[in-house]
Amino acid sequence: MGALNEIIFENRNKEYGAYKLREEYSLYLKKALLTGLGIFILLFGGAFTYLKYGKVKALDIDEGTTIDLTPEPKTPEKPKEIITPPPAKLEEPEPQNQIKFLPPEAKIDESVINETPPPGPEEMEKAIISDKTIKGEEVTSVFAIPPAPIETKIINIDQPMDDKPFTAVEQMPDFPGGLTELYKFLNANINYPSAAQKSNTSGRVVVNFVVNEDGTISNLKLLKGIGFGCDEESYRVIKKMSKWNPGKQNGKAVKVYYSLPILFKLE
Repeated sequence: MGALNEIIFENRNKEYGAYKLREEYSLYLKKALLTGLGIFILLFGGAFTYLKYGKVKALDIDEGTTIDLTPEPKTPEKPKEIITPPPAKLEEPEPQNQIKFLPPEAKIDESVINETPPPGPEEMEKAIISDKTIKGEEVTSVFAIPPAPIETKIINIDQPMDDKPFTAVEQMPDFPGGLTELYKFLNANINYPSAAQKSNTSGRVVVNFVVNEDGTISNLKLLKGIGFGCDEESYRVIKKMSKWNPGKQNGKAVKVYYSLPILFKLE
């Protein structure tokens, strides 16, 4: 090895460090092999010694000792007693006056002995016919008296009672010009309340009112509102309307309920 190094480093600077490293390379290699071999022998020997002499002995148990691992039986629960309430006593009605009725029986004339005389008509009128005689309250009448007939009143179905408005008729009331003119009127007269605009409120208000025989509007009632001034504005516009064409039943002008939805919507 030294001769090879001399040839390689001929005419070169041997003090640079590479020459010295190559000179000591074999020595370092031997030390590394011996150190690795020693560590391997130490680990292998320690493990072998531990496995042979260092095992932890298990818990000593006598061969004659028996361990019962069977779980203890549960104590059966006693069945709950079902308490049956006593039957309710039915109140026995008061006994009514009854007379025993003797059915006819064929006998020889000589052996017929009239031990119990048959009841008379006066007794039968005040008693109920039964298979035995019982003393009780006298019955004034066996048959119930039918109630007096109720007088039937004929009502004219074309006109509601107490002159109340109709909910549906043959010809419903309408705004002059029809729905087209009605929507034009609403769009031209409704002012969107400022409170509703500030709160970004929109929705549908439904107002119910009565169209009278002469076409006038009365009895305004709010069926559905959204608040913020929209309900009041709907009332104001409806009261401002001109006369409607009244509803008719059998060709006669009558009062009719009418529900009008009004939509408030921000553009």
